[in-house]
Order: sequence, then structure tokens, then C-alpha cells
Amino acid sequence: MLATHPPVETLLLRAKETPHAPWLHQSINGVWRAWTYSEIADQVMRMAAAIQKLGIAKGAAIGIGGRNTAHWFMADLAIAAAGCISVGLYPKQSAEHLKYILNHCEAKAVIVGPMMDPAEFMDALPAELITIRMPYPDAPPCKLEWDTLVADSQPLAQPVTRGADEISTLVYTSGTTGHPKGVMINWANARFTIEGLMKSMPPKKEEILFSYLPLAHMFERGVVEFSSLYLGAQVYFLEHLEKLPEQLAFVRPTRFFGVPLVYTRIQAGVLKKMPQEKLDKLLRIPILSSLIKRKIKKAIGLDRAWLIFSGAAPMPKPLIEWFAKLGIEVLQGYGMTENSIYASANVPGANRIGSVGREMHGANTRIAADGEIQYKHPGVMVGYYKEPEKTKETFTTDGYLRTGDKGRLDADGYLYITGRTKDIFKTMKGKYVAPAPIEGALARNTDIEQLCFVGSELKQPIMLVSLSEIGRNKPRAETEQGLITEMEAVNATLEPHEAIGKIVVVKDAWTIDNNLMTPTMKVKRNEIEKRYGALISREGEKRGQVSWEA
Repeated sequence: MLATHPPVETLLLRAKETPHAPWLHQSINGVWRAWTYSEIADQVMRMAAAIQKLGIAKGAAIGIGGRNTAHWFMADLAIAAAGCISVGLYPKQSAEHLKYILNHCEAKAVIVGPMMDPAEFMDALPAELITIRMPYPDAPPCKLEWDTLVADSQPLAQPVTRGADEISTLVYTSGTTGHPKGVMINWANARFTIEGLMKSMPPKKEEILFSYLPLAHMFERGVVEFSSLYLGAQVYFLEHLEKLPEQLAFVRPTRFFGVPLVYTRIQAGVLKKMPQEKLDKLLRIPILSSLIKRKIKKAIGLDRAWLIFSGAAPMPKPLIEWFAKLGIEVLQGYGMTENSIYASANVPGANRIGSVGREMHGANTRIAADGEIQYKHPGVMVGYYKEPEKTKETFTTDGYLRTGDKGRLDADGYLYITGRTKDIFKTMKGKYVAPAPIEGALARNTDIEQLCFVGSELKQPIMLVSLSEIGRNKPRAETEQGLITEMEAVNATLEPHEAIGKIVVVKDAWTIDNNLMTPTMKVKRNEIEKRYGALISREGEKRGQVSWEA
């Protein structure tokens, strides 16, 4: 089904044509419940009527908070049916950013679902805001109840009509620096990208998706929420993060989307049960190799996935190669909120490891003279909400979106990301260093979970690393020797001024909670440099190969 109709109209069409077909599956206390298209359409149109009865005007902003659930989808569609603008809110967003977003978009209401730290989230909401509680046991108390509003409202006869050029959603960037920026996306943007995704990754029989990445981010909204509606795919929602291995193995999606950290943790789970040395030995035995690969794929829930995709941040080439040895082809792609995550992608049968694939249909890519990757296509955002100057800065004079990423295209049109224009730093020697490729090279060490290469105002750059569970559980001497070996191998490929002067192992994990990672699991380089400023200065002056934070 092509994106000829907006999402709400598409839902209503499916509810008419296949009313009893299941779409959304939700686990509550370990028990799965399914909703059909007709049931969801009824809920959506009743909630849309309730939004109107609350006096919320057409074009007003309404937030959605909480982890991924069936009602997150329903809320998003109900907001659209009422003619309003949805604003996704990360459950683990800082109170400062949450308050900023709600004030900036002038939100009139927030629909709230289950989340890890509900008190912190609710305390950040303005007192005058209308709050609506989704019907889940662990959703926080609100002024109004979803089920009550739905029961007391007759369904809207038809969704409120809005023009293709009117803003349908505001997607606030998680931001590694400064305040989040509200990316304005309209139906014309969404239609172009949905149709492009259908062409690049056309549906196969009986598609099943697993939703667990933040729905406040454009990636999950595009490849799971909207794509499932047009693909006719069923969606299963992760109940709790700690249930990821168990529920992924139960769902066995046909398309699986993750960020590099998720694949790192899947790898760690495999190696916890079968150490690398034993795995390598078994994979070398022809008779056993196929059996071992099948067992691992089934155990992790990827045995029927024909599309396994990594996005949102660069995935280290060695990690992709590790999965490839198990017969699991991880495809890497590239995009950003500002271009509706529509740029380039590797696809089955055309996967060049190390690249982020070739241009998607009509993406219109160019590499500027300074190496910046730029785009101009109908999916590119309208601009930043209430930020005309920042919008102007983000576009070239001839209308191309400036990504801030540097890259190169090979002879076959495959795109390679070479770094961020803003991340490049200068050492005391006056030499510039691009950290991303060096971080990616060292990341092949499975003892490392996250890393950040720093060197501004240092004679020689150093690498800060946060260890994985595998690294933390090894004897320190063994972990240290592995880090030294990998560092020497990476340094052999670098110019002298780029070489890793030292690896510094930090004590704490880098998480969303301690503000060292964004909700989309990207390392906040500026926060790392701020938090470890004294450590960086001290260790940058000392000799040695590996140091451990005291």
C-alpha cells in the first residue's frame, strides 16, 4: 500500500477492509494482548473526539510520553485525527529539556504511558497542563484516564482535514549540545519518505516488527510505526528493557532495527554463553558450523529476520563482521531527523561493510567542497520551530540541508562517513584530528562498550573508554593487555599526530541517566569532556599505555 493516504485515513481503510486483522501486540505483566485494526480505529477516533471536547484547538501541540506501547501509536494517530500536532517526549529526558520542550511548543496536554522514573517526569510538567494516563498498571497518575475519555466519547465521523504542508509533528532532537531543536515535519515530508522506504525495502509476506527504540525519535517512528501501517505488518512492543533478550526471542521479527549499542549487548550475551575462542573453534568445523549459526540466530530471535538494520550512530566495522561470521547480515544506513532519516542505506544483496550504503530513491545527495554531506529532497524538514536563524544556518543558499557530517562516495556510489565537522579537534601540536574513524577502529575490542577520543589542548590525543560487561568481568591484566594490543594495531594505521597516546578506563558506565548519552544512545562528547576534564588534563601529561580512573 503506497502512502497515497495519510496515516489516519490508512488506518480507517485497513479497519474497513480487514477489520479483524491484528496490528498491535502488547505484553502486560508477561501476558500478550492483541488489538485489531477496527479496535484501534475505534479507540483513535474516540480519543480524537475527546481531545476536541477538552477544548484543544486544531493545530495545538500535544505531547506523548512513556516507553513504546500500543497506546503510543494510538495517541499519535488520535492527535493527528483531531487536527493537532504530536510531540514525542523521551521518558529518560532531563527535566530541564522536558520543561523547555513543553514551553517551547506551547503544549496543551500530555498523554502519559508507563516509564522507568515517572515521578521525575511528572514533576517536570507544568501544573496547568492537561495530563491523560494510558491504561497500563505502571503508568503514573494523571488528571484524566484514557479509558474513561474513550468510553465517554462518540467516535469522530471523520478525521480533521489538514493540508499536506501543515505541520503534523514536531520531533525534538535529543541533542548532544544545547537546547533541543523542534524539527517541523509535515505530511508531504512523510509521504515522500514512506513511499521511498516502500521502494527500497518492499514488503514480504507476513511482516513482523519489534518496537523498543524510542518512539520520540524519527527513526522508530518511520521504520516501525508508519512503515507497519503501510506494510500491513504486525508490531510487538517490548514490555521492559530487561526483557529484551526474552521477548526478542519470542517475537522473532522479520525486520529488526537497532543501534550499535544494542548489537554490542547481543554480542555480549552470545559470548557470555559461548566464549569467543570456543565459538571460533566450532565455526571452523564444517558439519557443526551451520548448526551453531542456526542455534544462535534462533536463540537471539533473528532466525527469520531478512532485514537487520543498524542506524542512529556509526556501527564499528568489526562488529558487523562478527555478526557476518554467524550468518547475520547487519545493514547500516544513514539519516538524521532533519531529513526524516531518509538518506542512504545498505540493502540485502547490496551491502558494502564499512559504508552506510547508497543513496535512497530521490535522496539527492552531494558532497560539498569541504567534505560535508548535503541533501535536497521532499522529505527534508520545513525548518526548526520558532528558530528562523538556526533554520537559515542549516541550509545552503541553494536549498541543500547541511548535515554537519563529513563523508565520501566511492566509485559505486556507496557513502562513507568520515566524521563530524564539529567533532574535529586540534591538538597542542596544531594538527587536526577526526575522532570518529579512530573510535570506530578501536571499538572492535569486545571489552569496550563506549569510547570517546579527546585531544583538544593535549600534546597527544587519548581515548576514554567505558568497559562492557565482558571487560568488567575479566582480570584487569587480561583486559589491559587486550586494550594495548588493539591500540597498537590501530595506531599502526594512523599518522603520528592522530595516534592514541593512551587509553584511560573510566569507572562508571555512560548512560542516559548520568547525562553522558542522549536518549538515542549517542555519546555526548561535550558532557564527557566536561565531566572528565581534570582526568583528561592529568592523564594527558602522563606516560603509559593504559590508565584506570581511581
